[in-house]
Amino acid sequence: MSSRLDARATRHYFDSAFHCPAVKVLPNEYYVAAGEDIMISTVLGSCVAACIRDPRTGVGGMNHFMLPEGDTDTPASATMRYGAFAMEVLINELLKAGAARERLEAKVFGGGAVLSAMQQLNIGERNARFVLNYLKTEGIPVLAQDLGDVRARRIGYFPRDGRVMVRKMAPHHHKAEELIARREQAAAQTAQAKAQTPPRVERFEAPRFERFARPAPAAT
Repeated sequence: MSSRLDARATRHYFDSAFHCPAVKVLPNEYYVAAGEDIMISTVLGSCVAACIRDPRTGVGGMNHFMLPEGDTDTPASATMRYGAFAMEVLINELLKAGAARERLEAKVFGGGAVLSAMQQLNIGERNARFVLNYLKTEGIPVLAQDLGDVRARRIGYFPRDGRVMVRKMAPHHHKAEELIARREQAAAQTAQAKAQTPPRVERFEAPRFERFARPAPAAT
């Protein structure tokens, strides 16, 4: 199980299109910026990225999760692969960096059906539904969303001012398809394995009863 520190994105680069420092967030990663001028980028298929910030402090970040929820009874569910854990990690790291929970606002992206396997399992739709329900439950307003569709997306998020640049890729963008296919197949295998796992049944021994002799009648 990867720790939160292990899941923090580390792939920094200079983006020539936007002329600014940037960091690339891969699946199962997150990144939080404490007000610095940086772009957080990712590429999404059926995965979802939540971009959350505090507009007063400029503290903001992004995560990238592949599946909505894991089995809460197993340690494997506590990884950035699952939305429930990824959202908790992102929000907690934002608060540590100086954001105020009551001021948080979100923009959410992804949840597409880029590959046929994803359409059959409805992974993108489930991810999109999960993130909206999660944010509603947490009381975090969603200012913008671009969810669903059949095309991959490249996201560029500027947490300091809240801007998001979305570029939808052509349906037959081969390089993007190959990249996303590897990620989506891994997500599909995990989802199928979870669906095929039989429910755990706890067996209990039959309760033991102590037998007592009937009390003798009192002497008269």
